[in-house]
Amino acid sequence: MPKKILSGIVVSDKPNKTITVLVERKYQHPLFKKVIKVKKKFSAHDEKNKFKNGDKVKIIECRPYSKTKKFQVMEGNN
Repeated sequence: MPKKILSGIVVSDKPNKTITVLVERKYQHPLFKKVIKVKKKFSAHDEKNKFKNGDKVKIIECRPYSKTKKFQVMEGNN
């Protein structure tokens, strides 16, 4: 099974070697056909503390680093 790759914006960089990424996706409701925006936060491993608030990043699924951290930073687009 391929690993998930998500893109989003860094909303927190306070913990050491960790960033919080806000991922927004849109989908159409199956019955009402209205487009719905869903936002979800993911914790991602940032080994060098390189990324700051507001940076656009891509994260990829990986082995669990902790209870909540199951992604790591793949690349960033400042």
